[in-house]
Amino acid sequence: MAKQQNLELTGKVVEELGNSIFKVLLDTSKTEIICTISGKIRMNYIRIMSGDEVIVEVSPYDLTRGRITHRRTPTRIINPNTNNKKQKK
Repeated sequence: MAKQQNLELTGKVVEELGNSIFKVLLDTSKTEIICTISGKIRMNYIRIMSGDEVIVEVSPYDLTRGRITHRRTPTRIINPNTNNKKQKK
C-alpha cells in the first residue's frame, strides 16, 4: 500500500505553547490544530510568533497535528496618498 501525500494548509498562529509547539487556526476549516516547527525553520532560526500566517503540513492519518513548514511574509500596505520622497522647497 502506497503512502499518502501530506496536505498543505494555511493558517494563523493563535498561541505559543513552548518547546516550539504552537496552536494554529486553519483558514479552510476554522479548526485549531497543534503544530511543531520543521527542521529547516529550526536550523535557520526563523522566529514564529502569535499572529503569524504559516503554511502547515498535515498527515491525512492524524488531522489534529501538523508541522509548520513556512512562515508567510506579511504584506506591506502602501498608502498612495503619502509621498516617501523628500519634498523640495
